[in-house]
Amino acid sequence: MSKPENLSARWTRLLNRVAARRAALSRPATAFLSQPEPRTIGSFARGRQLCAGNFVFAGRLVPAPETSIWDLEADDPAFADEQHGFGWLDDLAAVGDAAARTRAQDWLWDWITRYGNGRGPGWTPDLTGRRLIRWINHALFMLSGSPNDASVPFLRSLAQQTTFLARRWQSASPGLPRFEALTGLIYAGLSLEGMQAHVAPAMAALARECDSQIDEMGGLPTRNPEDLLEVFTLLTWAAVALSESGQSAGEAHWRAIERIAPTLRTLRHADGGLARFHGGGRGLEGRLDSALATSGVKGRHADGLAMGFARLSAGRTSVIIDASPPPTGAASAGAHASTLAFELTSGRRPLIVNCGSGQSFGPEWRRAGRATPSHSTLVLAAGSSARLSNDPRHSDWLIEAPRKVPVELSKAPDGVRFEGAHDGYLRSHGLTHVRRLELTTDGRGLAGEDMLLAVATSDRRRFDQAMDQVRLHGIDFDIRFHLHPDVDASVDMGGAAVSLALRSGEIWIFRNDGRAALSLQPSVYLEKTRLKPRATKQIVLSGRAMEYATPIRWSLAKAQDTPIGIRDLTEDALEPATDD
Repeated sequence: MSKPENLSARWTRLLNRVAARRAALSRPATAFLSQPEPRTIGSFARGRQLCAGNFVFAGRLVPAPETSIWDLEADDPAFADEQHGFGWLDDLAAVGDAAARTRAQDWLWDWITRYGNGRGPGWTPDLTGRRLIRWINHALFMLSGSPNDASVPFLRSLAQQTTFLARRWQSASPGLPRFEALTGLIYAGLSLEGMQAHVAPAMAALARECDSQIDEMGGLPTRNPEDLLEVFTLLTWAAVALSESGQSAGEAHWRAIERIAPTLRTLRHADGGLARFHGGGRGLEGRLDSALATSGVKGRHADGLAMGFARLSAGRTSVIIDASPPPTGAASAGAHASTLAFELTSGRRPLIVNCGSGQSFGPEWRRAGRATPSHSTLVLAAGSSARLSNDPRHSDWLIEAPRKVPVELSKAPDGVRFEGAHDGYLRSHGLTHVRRLELTTDGRGLAGEDMLLAVATSDRRRFDQAMDQVRLHGIDFDIRFHLHPDVDASVDMGGAAVSLALRSGEIWIFRNDGRAALSLQPSVYLEKTRLKPRATKQIVLSGRAMEYATPIRWSLAKAQDTPIGIRDLTEDALEPATDD
């Protein structure tokens, strides 16, 4: 169930409705001036499912072969957003045959008939911007084979939506929603006759958003890597569309692109996917590399830090660590309690992961995905290093989160070293979590040490109080290493190690120093393209902090008989989104 709207949200929705009704009376466009080359990337598999009448939106499958997309019951706002944002049009265009075109045309004209007068849930600035980009990108696909007069209601609706967007883009939330709204307005202003006057104001507004929302290191306040990719993609699309029309993006626009590209490269795993932190997923297949190539910006941050994440890479291995405090205030509405968690990918194969956002599986999974136990890091007393607010107005915000997260990246005798700490458990237990990771020069081994330290006198007093509450039995901790579902894990060497087999044929061995109990336990992988969470496993080191200093050492290394170079040609099975 969705949360009840507050007064501000209801007022915004009312103003959007009024603006949409007024826009329906506006003067229509009569022709296309130009059309940007389609750059949106769709999924052929999802397009085939749509043609077969299998609708998969917001993690929910609705099989309805003889039903219009607009007759589906959208009781979830996220489901309605995916309908009215027309992202599915990319998937039908990826199929591109007559059946896919017929579906696209029928649903497009049906939307204009039902909602073109300003009614319905699709009249928000971000959805309108997203929809305009798709309609303009795929106009030839949708109008091909239609009667000549079919373009009249299509152009009229485009003009009305553009008018609405020009009046209401300011009401979109800062960040990705506003970038979507302004990019859609620029696209429409460049493409439609009579709409050119909207381009300059939209460009100026986009430049202001670039300055206020993209920091000096090319990051967003939400610290969501996938959101950053989407913003970067929109900025590159807008810049190229302006260039194709004989104009040039402003200096702030280009500077933002130049800042973001190195950050995205730092957040890119060896397999081409993004690190999954703070509500973000891996990104649509091919979207990251395509956006980086389109931008023409090379390189990544030399010190390995970007948007609060640290990167270690060597050989075929990449390690990405959440090395900063989580976002605060409104930016934390989708943030996770993931400080010092890491992910590891070997070649094309993810090995150590975080569970994922869980957003597409409902509020309970989303809440679980945000908790520290859903990340590959240390968990103290079964709690999270940050917690959700009790204020009903801001119940999605993180509070009591780590605020001091000192980090150092340096050379190790045989590779690179990360050292970091956070104070997320200081208030409750007087303990600081310290994590040290060392990746070997050849990328074949990762040595780790996690420590719980009571440093200052006041911290030790607090730790003593926490010990008294558990009658000196010690403070329970677990160090969790969530595995990707494609990893085949088994306990080895009489319980002293875990063997991890990748589909590439690589074998990795996990060991620890024996100070904590090692076990292999169930876990889940929350993947946005699936209908249900995927079952997987996690390695867990469990113990109790009894003293002011508790160190636990562990290692993850390729087996000696694993070759240095592997031709990883095994194709992943194309699994439909309807799989469990």
